[in-house]
Formats: sequence, structure tokens, C-alpha cells
Amino acid sequence: MAQKPVVVIHYCMQCNWLMRSAWMAQELLHTFAEDLAEVTLKPGTGGIFEITLDEHLLWERKRDGGFPDATTLKQRVRDICFPDRTLGHIDKHKTEVS
Repeated sequence: MAQKPVVVIHYCMQCNWLMRSAWMAQELLHTFAEDLAEVTLKPGTGGIFEITLDEHLLWERKRDGGFPDATTLKQRVRDICFPDRTLGHIDKHKTEVS
């Protein structure tokens, strides 16, 4: 059996981004509860906010311009790990907007 993916949310504790990070972890665990090995919150400093999925950098605050919404984050996890999986209403909303 293949090893399940690991998500790490590296956040700046000086910037008080713990609650935002915990909310994002909760959203990922709600959607991918049985599919992820773990979601880890990693405190840091200096304005860091990065979300990695194994060796993939999913989101970087400075590079990507702020913070992801839950839909974007879930779609990026899905696109890398579970590309054939539907995310239900999230995908329908994306189709309607397009």
C-alpha cells in the first residue's frame, strides 16, 4: 500500500496566524480524513506562511499573494494526490463560474 501524503502548514506565530492555520488544517482533515497521513502545524517567524504536500509547495504567501481559501487549498491537494476525485459542490461552483 502506498504511503499516505503529509501536509505541513508552516505559519508565523509572530503574525498570529495560528487560528488561520488551524482552520485550514480542519478543512483539509474534514475533506481528506481517511486519505492523509497527517496535517501538521509548524510554528515559525518572519512572516512565513507555506503549505506543503510531501515535496510539493502548495501555497506560499509571498509568491501566491496572501492566503488560500478552503476551496483553492482542497483543489490543489486533490489535483496532486487524487486527480480523479470529485469535490462535490466545490467543483460544481468552479464549473458554474467558468
